[in-house]
Amino acid sequence: MDTSVTEHGEGCSLMERILYEVKKVVVGQDHFLERVLVAIMAQGHLLVEGVPGLAKTLTVKTLARTIRGSCKRIQFTPDLVPADIVGTRIYNQKTGDFATSLGPVFTNLLLADEINRAPAKVQSALLEVMQEYQVTIGGQTHKVPEPFLVMATQNPIETEGTYPLPEAQVDRFMMKVLVGYPSEEEEFVIVDRVTGVAEPGVAAVATTEQLSALQRECRSVYVEPSLMQYAVRLAAATRNPERYGLAELAKYLSFGASPRGPIHLIEGARALAYMRGRTYALPEDVTDLVPDVFRHRLVLTYEALTEGMTADMLILRIMQRILSPEKPLEAHVRIAAGS
Repeated sequence: MDTSVTEHGEGCSLMERILYEVKKVVVGQDHFLERVLVAIMAQGHLLVEGVPGLAKTLTVKTLARTIRGSCKRIQFTPDLVPADIVGTRIYNQKTGDFATSLGPVFTNLLLADEINRAPAKVQSALLEVMQEYQVTIGGQTHKVPEPFLVMATQNPIETEGTYPLPEAQVDRFMMKVLVGYPSEEEEFVIVDRVTGVAEPGVAAVATTEQLSALQRECRSVYVEPSLMQYAVRLAAATRNPERYGLAELAKYLSFGASPRGPIHLIEGARALAYMRGRTYALPEDVTDLVPDVFRHRLVLTYEALTEGMTADMLILRIMQRILSPEKPLEAHVRIAAGS
């Protein structure tokens, strides 16, 4: 067995141990936890929509402990200013010099809680750091630690006192994940754990350096060109549905997915394939992520809203029309990947 496969096996095992430690504390939410790890491995960011009390903050804190990383939380409110997030220059009266005070974005895992409660200029303060992994303060550029993940949350219930996220901001999130209520069995376990005497211990099973190495290794996962073409066709169908025999959907779509959509879809499929123990991506790795990657990139018309059409419904219709490529033979993929 060659070295790359051995390293891949070790990396997959490490990801399983990280997930195991997180699930000691966080009950259920398997889909959400998997997407968090996919975002980290693919070096993307996550937008999470769910009602309060569904362990979103707990997940980030627990994950930071398992990878020996830092974690910070920003509660977005209408009175925030950009300097509260990225930092600012402070004048020192004793020395007569300006010193740079770095903001809470300088961390490994950043939880932007209720991001839509701050105005657009504050939300836009995250644009540079999410795209470039750096912050410019007073003409000086400061790199954020690696790995770096922004997980922003939105409350779907309360709309009073909220601001819609700018399209440029939304597009920088790799995925938008919808978090639902736990089942009765899972909720019983949650109540039992929280009200119990002993808290479950979480072990630090990895380091931030190991996680950065896994991110680089994940980039070597082979993606067949037909899968990339499939991702591009899906994005194109959201912009020009008439070209793909979906003229009836045109009245529901104001704008479709940007080129970041298929890019993030392929990056996410790479990470998902890696976590599933493979050195190559399969069609199901792509199709599993399509709703999460595309749902926040579609801008629906007023007609769609009045008829109760959602982005997920439109994505499903498009996926039913544009079928994924056939599963390639494993031997063929291995040869193409050079493994």
